[in-house]
Amino acid sequence: MDKKILLLPVTSDFIFKLIFGDQRNVDILAAFLRAVLDIPDEEYDRLVIVDPHIKKESAGDKYGILDVKLHTVSGSIIHIEIQIRVLPDMKARTIYSQSKLVTEQISSGMKWSDIKRTITIVITSEVFMPEGDKYHHQFRYRTDDGIEFTDLSEINTLDLGKLPPDDDSTELWYWMKFIKTDDEEVLDMLATRSPQMRKAVGVLKELSADEQTRMLYESREMARRDMASLESLLDAQAAALAEKDAEIASLRAQLEKQKS
Repeated sequence: MDKKILLLPVTSDFIFKLIFGDQRNVDILAAFLRAVLDIPDEEYDRLVIVDPHIKKESAGDKYGILDVKLHTVSGSIIHIEIQIRVLPDMKARTIYSQSKLVTEQISSGMKWSDIKRTITIVITSEVFMPEGDKYHHQFRYRTDDGIEFTDLSEINTLDLGKLPPDDDSTELWYWMKFIKTDDEEVLDMLATRSPQMRKAVGVLKELSADEQTRMLYESREMARRDMASLESLLDAQAAALAEKDAEIASLRAQLEKQKS
């Protein structure tokens, strides 16, 4: 009897990039993007992943977030980021990252018409957009009655925490279920959905069975836990100092009152 493999989580940015950020798996990436975006189908004829390789030092980087960045056939830029937690000021951070996708294109002498469309996809395990029941939100420059200013900038949010337990007959539900689940039986069911999904499930199982990949994943997660513990300690120390400062301020106020 074969030993059951503990599957690595696709919600890890490290594992996500190994699956979706590898040029050899561009068919998996294209199938996922088709489920999320409403761009013309011919845009997927040639997808070029920017920096598809994971550097050894980045696997254990306490601060870095591994993302997937690619260009479509027309030069549009798509940026995908996955987060387990919804970080403080994440909306402002997302806007900043999206703006950089535009400003990085600008060079001396270029025409404004040369700016390519930029699309950001943010996937979160925690609920990012608590408003309503929808798990996918698309944000563009539109008026409240639907008049579009431009399609040059777009942000999509995918809330894994709001994914309904039963499928809603969309391809996006199946891809989000693939990202979210750690149940091998569910994954085997998903694998029957399409050739791309079958390949994605196969890649995940191969990565999970690879000892070096598992070691890199675990070292990265350990570094994150260490950083979280350090941040908690610093927060506790800051709270203690604030309490002491308040006590000192109160004592000074009492002394000033006695003097008067």
